[in-house]
Amino acid sequence: MKLSVVTTLYYSQNYIHEFYQRIVNCVRKITEDYEIIFVNDGSPDQSMQRVLELQKSDPNILLVDLSRNFGHHKAIMTGLRFAKGNYVFLIDVDLEEDPELLEIYWSEMQQTSGIDVVFGIQKQRKGNFFERISGRIFYGFFSLLANIEYPHDTLTARLMTRRYVANVVSFRESELDIWGLFVLTGFNQKGVSVNKGNKGSTTYTLKKKLKMAIETITSFSSRPLYLIFVFGIFIILAAFLNIAVIIYNKILYGVAVEGWASLLTTIWLVGGIIIFILGLIGIYLSKMFTEIKNRPFSIIREVYQEGNPVPDGNSSTDHYNTIPNA
Repeated sequence: MKLSVVTTLYYSQNYIHEFYQRIVNCVRKITEDYEIIFVNDGSPDQSMQRVLELQKSDPNILLVDLSRNFGHHKAIMTGLRFAKGNYVFLIDVDLEEDPELLEIYWSEMQQTSGIDVVFGIQKQRKGNFFERISGRIFYGFFSLLANIEYPHDTLTARLMTRRYVANVVSFRESELDIWGLFVLTGFNQKGVSVNKGNKGSTTYTLKKKLKMAIETITSFSSRPLYLIFVFGIFIILAAFLNIAVIIYNKILYGVAVEGWASLLTTIWLVGGIIIFILGLIGIYLSKMFTEIKNRPFSIIREVYQEGNPVPDGNSSTDHYNTIPNA
């Protein structure tokens, strides 16, 4: 039995050595046949050099160096495509998630037959008041719009079987939300309540979180487009009702139509609604435009195994054909 550990690197130099020591200690309690796949997602610090140093003493380390920063989700998908183990453990390297979770997940998977995925659910959402509240708002809003049961407050850390991972990487989307794909893939999945640490800083800024929220909703739900249709009907009915009231008052009571301020406000309101609707449609069209071009979601500069570049490791221009286990 082979066990693959997959993680990504971005401003991770301070965590790599401790992460490696702790994850190797956990892995060797399960099997001696393992691989640790580090995906360098264009990290500008010394993360890549730290991994190459570790690789000199551990030939089980594989380093995939991307040509630039493609984003956390795409780096994860790239790492999963390289994983060859019967089981795959995905985890962030920053130690907010304890590497020892592997032992907990492994125990759960062995005790429960037919389980393909064990993942963590935060007992208490990390972050300050704003982060917790905004997270609840997002999950609540997404649940209203989405066509899938998107799990709340999940961790990156999850233990997966080979057949599950093979189906995850079969998705052909270039604009992807990896957590949504984890749900869409199906199979038997089990959530485990665990604690998540907080390193005090994050590369997920408010701007990135807002962008990710929009990407997630528009990737997994077409309901906003239907809501636009319903909203349009509502505006038309309201407009006709207003016209009927004006005509009624004019004919029966001779009330003159007045109110330039209210008229101007109405025009601004309707204009804003139209711009919002066009913008929403534009987001969906832009996603279609990106997917139709069929661009690779990541490009590999080099693959390092046992400290040396793998031949042709920098020739990956089509992730469907050149990345293993696609």
